[in-house]
Amino acid sequence: MALTLSTDTLAAARTVVDLALSEPVRDRWTDESACAGMSVGGLAHHLTGQVESLARLLPTAPADEAPIPVVEHYRRAAWVRSGLDDEPNVEIRTASDAKAGSGPAELAANTVVQLTRLPAALAAAEDADPVLIPWQGWALTAHDFTVTRLMEMVVHADDLAASVGVDTPDFPADSVRRVLALLTDVAVERHGQAALVRTLSRPQRAPSSVSAF
Repeated sequence: MALTLSTDTLAAARTVVDLALSEPVRDRWTDESACAGMSVGGLAHHLTGQVESLARLLPTAPADEAPIPVVEHYRRAAWVRSGLDDEPNVEIRTASDAKAGSGPAELAANTVVQLTRLPAALAAAEDADPVLIPWQGWALTAHDFTVTRLMEMVVHADDLAASVGVDTPDFPADSVRRVLALLTDVAVERHGQAALVRTLSRPQRAPSSVSAF
């Protein structure tokens, strides 16, 4: 893994773990989060699950499958094409809330282990190595897979902070640039170039939404 991406990913992981294990999150564990239908504890599990996915999947042997482009990954992913109450998104919320049922102490114990494993996992990965995403059934390059996990960390850290009334944490600038580039690519795919250009420069002609998801 390129040094900057590896360093920034580790910093981002530590940031989201600190947030997920914080007292405000523990205190509101069973409350509904800013992600409708998911508890604060479930969202904390979903957020720290990105760290676990990196620590678990990056050290595996390169996949036999050829990696697909990251925008194609989001074209194919069922949750992207589904509504809030459609099965793919309901399953994500249900699974996260089920994990949260064991309480914040278990999340803390597991997350500390995964965070300890992450530096070696990042160091073992080559940018171009294909990484199989088992819950999807296709592969991304290690670089692209890592950026997708960064995106999940940045977006859901904001969700979790909003859920418990604390400030959204800052992330390394290079991480944010990578996440914004990814979100922009997906948003252009969905809404077209003009919509993004207008939103960023001509709000009087901008559409009501250019959300990537």
